[in-house]
Amino acid sequence: MSYRSSMLLPAAFGLFLAVAPALAHHSITAEFDPGRMFVLKGTITQVDWQNPHVYVHLDVKDDAGKVMNWALETYPPGVLHKGGVTRDTFKPGLVVSIDAFPPKDGTKSLAYLKTITFADGHSLEIWIGDPSQYK
Repeated sequence: MSYRSSMLLPAAFGLFLAVAPALAHHSITAEFDPGRMFVLKGTITQVDWQNPHVYVHLDVKDDAGKVMNWALETYPPGVLHKGGVTRDTFKPGLVVSIDAFPPKDGTKSLAYLKTITFADGHSLEIWIGDPSQYK
């Protein structure tokens, strides 16, 4: 291997590492359907504050009283933090109402968090976009 080709390999690998996260990341609309919003009401049980996405877990009772835990995906911690949302925003034990987008593959117990409304009536819209464009 020549000196020149031995220098190109690390440079190419470095470029791959820089681009890989962008290639691996998916669009919200690739997995979820913003044209079919629905509402979940329940209690926050857990928050996974990690990259690449924060997940808010919500216990929701159905009409028969059976509890189902939903995982609600949202933006990465850095994006939420820039918008003023912190770990404390989603405290376990809070009763909330969430407007959500279902996954396109029909998976139950997973959705994308659009808006969260707290018991005191204030709400936060987390979605950055116009869902009406997908109807």
